[in-house]
Amino acid sequence: MVGKIIYDEMSERIIQTTERLVTEKGAHTVNVRMVLKELGITNRVFYNRFGNINEVLETVYERTIMEIRKSMSAPLDPDADFFEYVLDIVVRSLLLSYDNKMRFYQYILENKTISRDNYNWWTGEIKKLIEYAKSKKIIRDVDSDILSYSIWCFCRGYNTDAVARQIPKEVAVENFKYSFRILLDGLRA
Repeated sequence: MVGKIIYDEMSERIIQTTERLVTEKGAHTVNVRMVLKELGITNRVFYNRFGNINEVLETVYERTIMEIRKSMSAPLDPDADFFEYVLDIVVRSLLLSYDNKMRFYQYILENKTISRDNYNWWTGEIKKLIEYAKSKKIIRDVDSDILSYSIWCFCRGYNTDAVARQIPKEVAVENFKYSFRILLDGLRA
């Protein structure tokens, strides 16, 4: 967080209050006045810790991204069905990011671009799964770089469009699973 002077319990309370307000009202509506009123603090208390509301929103957003990334951390059981494992990961990620993107949709459009770090992390994780499946001859021989990028685009694009169109989450998940299964079936060795 650029411009942060103090990090203490009050900083964490400001972040948690902002996160709650984002959940209740959406990130694009949250401002410093709302946070001050909720916590009963002064401008000075806030600005001694953050330069502006966007610094706090950035922290909340980054924590959200880390939570979604953790969904990829399920250990791979070599005896389990690889394709079901992958489907579970992408659905879990879709579910977590669906609600979070609904809360951050306007904020992301106005303040975030595609982060190189986020892109590299996701395509790297996807590539690890592809390389594992290739080494075990679970999937046919494919270009791991191209496929990891394509899967990233499919997942990210589907999620973004479903959120923008406000497709009910349950419908979005079922449609996603249907489509992603077809993609996975095409990879089988």
